[in-house]
Amino acid sequence: MKLSTRVRYGARAMVDLGVAFPDGTVSVRDIAQREGVSAKYLEQIVSRLKAAGLIVAHRGVQGGYSLARPPASISLNDIYHVLEGDTAPTDCVDEPGACPMKNVCPTRDTWVELKESIENVLQNTSLQDLVERKGQKVGPHCLMYHI
Repeated sequence: MKLSTRVRYGARAMVDLGVAFPDGTVSVRDIAQREGVSAKYLEQIVSRLKAAGLIVAHRGVQGGYSLARPPASISLNDIYHVLEGDTAPTDCVDEPGACPMKNVCPTRDTWVELKESIENVLQNTSLQDLVERKGQKVGPHCLMYHI
């Protein structure tokens, strides 16, 4: 299973916003520059996150985006479902009726277990966990925001 760039970039952008939480706003341009991604593509991702209520936009000179709620209350699962949808590796996991082999297929149970495992990891990883990991990996001197 490969994660799309939409999920990878979206998660990294959310971590960036999590670092600035609760007092800071961050522009898409700044996130894109720090993360080395296209600002235009990131704007599309941020638009989805905003529509889902995970982030809020702020207008004005010091405008940008911020998290809509604390990073500890946002799971990686929340982000994944907004940007990618379902975690099921095959259609038969969520729609058993889609496959006439559902009762005799030797692999379906494995695909169900895979989805459950993925969901478990995503649900049990909060944005706060990722913010803390980033702090451990790059050090606190790289995480300073000036408002």
